[in-house]
Amino acid sequence: MMNSSKPIFWRDARLPHVELRKVSDGRKVCYAPHSHTQWSIGAITEGESTYQYREALFHVRAGDLVLMNPEWVHSCNPIDNQSWAYLMLYVDTGWLTDLRFRTGLLPETRWQDMATATLSEPLWYDRYCRMAECLLDARRDLLDKQTEVVEFLSDLMQKLARQPVVPQPDAPDTLTELARYLDNHTTEDVSLDTLCEISGYSAGHLIRAFRHCFGLTPHAYLLNRRIQLGRLELANGTPIAEAALNTGFADQPHFQRTFKRLMAATPNQYRQPSTDHQIQATDCKQ
Repeated sequence: MMNSSKPIFWRDARLPHVELRKVSDGRKVCYAPHSHTQWSIGAITEGESTYQYREALFHVRAGDLVLMNPEWVHSCNPIDNQSWAYLMLYVDTGWLTDLRFRTGLLPETRWQDMATATLSEPLWYDRYCRMAECLLDARRDLLDKQTEVVEFLSDLMQKLARQPVVPQPDAPDTLTELARYLDNHTTEDVSLDTLCEISGYSAGHLIRAFRHCFGLTPHAYLLNRRIQLGRLELANGTPIAEAALNTGFADQPHFQRTFKRLMAATPNQYRQPSTDHQIQATDCKQ
């Protein structure tokens, strides 16, 4: 019998720009605040949960969609150990940017954040579930899966483009430079002294200002970057111990603990996506 609390990850090398996660029992699936390099959209398929998206807090329930811009810090967690379930689609930011540009929604091939955080419309929820069901079904053709993804996302991007855009204040140049430094030295042992020297800030002011702009302390930002690198390593088949070393962790246990805290899954669960894509593929209907 399948363990319903175990996440299912769907990936297909022929569709490298999308990845799907399915959780049938999310009571033990708890995330620390984190971000992704991908744009993400999830469907709550059962129960209720809290959705923290930057400074905003939402109460979401079955039938709701949650949307996440790349690099925006968020978390989604159960309420008082109540049952909840969800599907989450991760979409490559570059691929989605090109899709939006080719449909005339962007003036250039440069990512623009979207203001919408949640969507509670049965039409879009049902379409999302049909797309997810198609991806999870091993009997469906590649062309069928590609068509479902492109049609759903193209139509959704058209809808979201009609929503008012809420401009986000840019981070000060000094903090942007610090974030870029962390991006470029993700696998290295970065010290707070070095960051203070680069910025000219005191340690306390640096931590507060960085968290205010990016939603994470510099250390949490660095760990999040390492886990996103580790995610790519594991998806490409890299052994867990090797992935840990390649992403700057001192040892495999530290990598595994951090990965589970930010991804709500073990590295082994993520590294070995389900081969039985038909299991419970149709249970996202209410």
